[in-house]
Parts: sequence; C-alpha cells; structure tokens
Amino acid sequence: MVMDVHGRDLRYFVAVAEELHFTHAAERLYVSQPALSKQIRALERQLGTPLFERDRQGVALTAAGAALLPHARRVLDAWSEASAAVEHAKAAQRSTLVVGMSTSPGRGGLLPAIRSRFTGAHPQAVVRLRQVTWEDPSAGLSSSESDVAFVWLPLPDQERYAWTVVAEEPRLVALPDAHPLASHEEIDFADLLDEPFLALPESAGPLRDYWLATDARGGRPPRIGAEIASTEETYEALVGGLGVALLASGNAPLVTLGGVTTRPVRGISPSRYALAWRTDDDRPLVRAYVEACRAATGHSPDPR
Repeated sequence: MVMDVHGRDLRYFVAVAEELHFTHAAERLYVSQPALSKQIRALERQLGTPLFERDRQGVALTAAGAALLPHARRVLDAWSEASAAVEHAKAAQRSTLVVGMSTSPGRGGLLPAIRSRFTGAHPQAVVRLRQVTWEDPSAGLSSSESDVAFVWLPLPDQERYAWTVVAEEPRLVALPDAHPLASHEEIDFADLLDEPFLALPESAGPLRDYWLATDARGGRPPRIGAEIASTEETYEALVGGLGVALLASGNAPLVTLGGVTTRPVRGISPSRYALAWRTDDDRPLVRAYVEACRAATGHSPDPR
C-alpha cells in the first residue's frame, strides 16, 4: 500500500465523511465539486479500496472509510497541534525579552557582547532594558516583570532562581573626601565598625546584610546612617556625610564623581554579580540569553 498521503487528502476525506455530500463538502472546503471528487478518487486509488459508496440515494462510508475516519481525524488534530506549536515557537522568537537591572552591568562592554550574540541567533527578538531600584534585589524577577536580570548575590528566596556569575570583584568602601580614613591606601574593616553605613532598604533582605558586611562584624550590629535605593541616592548621601558604603570595585566610577573617595577593604569577601532567571522559566528566549551571556563571559551556571 502506498502510504504517501497528504494532509489535504485527509481533510478532503473527513469533510466528505462528515457531510456525506460532495457538493456540501466542496462548499465547506472552498473547492469545486469536480476537484474534490477527483482528489477522493486519487486517495482511494492510493489506498487500494473505495472509501465511499455513491448511488442515487446519496453517499455513505464503506467499511474501509469508516475504519479510516477516526485515524484521519487524529492525524489532522495532531497536525493542528503541531502547527500551533510551531506558531508559538515563531512568536517566541519574535517576542520581547525584558532584562532587569538595578546597577548597569558596564564591565568591559558586557551588555553589547551579550546582545550581539543573542540578536545574532534571534534577530526578530526585541530586548528591553528595565531599571529597578534596590528595593527589589531580584531586579524584577520575583514579580515576573523581568525575564532575566543582572543582580548581586545573595538573592532572597534563592531556590526560585538559577544564575551564572558574570563578575567577581573586591568590595571597596566609599567615603567622603574629607573623611579621616580617606587618606589611607587600604582600610581594615575593623576600622569601619563604628562608622555609620548607608544601607539598602529592608526589602533587600540578605543583600542588605551583605553590603553591611554583617558576617564580618563579630555580632556587632551596624550603625545605619541612611537608607539608599539607587546609585544617585548613594552619591548624594556620601557627599552629604550621612555615612560610608561598601560597593563593588566595578561600581566605583558611579560614585566617584567629585567629593567621594573609594578605598580597598581588608577582611571582607569579594562581591558577585550575576545574570539570574527563574528556575521554572524554560522559554527559548530566556535560555538563549543565558547562553549568550555564558559565551560572552566564559562562565557556566552556578551549580544548584
């Protein structure tokens, strides 16, 4: 038996089987009745058996036609689902990917390097950057307002996320130029314990504690001089003398705009900057952006 049957043949067959009338089936398919009859005869020749009995009383399915009908419907349904899946995939390729961040990645052209790789593989995709305040340490991931995000570790509820570290940088201390410690080439963290610190909002959770270096304080609570939720607020608080602040070395240019000095700090761990995404989000564009990031940085996702 020749099995090279086209979807069109099955659609024509199902239409006639359901209408049991060639003219009505032709109208339903928007084809001429002679063309439909010709196609059904060709299908019958391929299968080697009549599918319909035709007489003056009308049209009826033969035993072979009745046996074929449920299978033909399943094939057409499966093809319809496959076609919808292809359209969904095409739409995903054309859709927008929102990249959240609270601090610009900067760092040697990281964003352009990722973007060129990503758009090279997905030219129809649109990348939209979304700036988020430090009140949300997930940079929009937790609320699904961002699809991927550049974040500082540690993240709150980190079991919800996967990430790949893109930069590991020493933590510096930023302080006003007139501060007594500003003249030191390097500062021991122990010498900062009594200083008022600029703190992230409490909503930042473990990230607030991290930038206050609570793990290096020997149980002594930090003095909070002010809360800050953006780079601009940090700079204004520093020049206003409200406190000192820890920051990653890559972010030093964002606050050393005049009146502020940064110095290396001994006795605290380096910072980790990462691209993160939700573990339950396996959309192709998300995976593609992650892969572009890995290619641009040469890093692999952290083991979970």
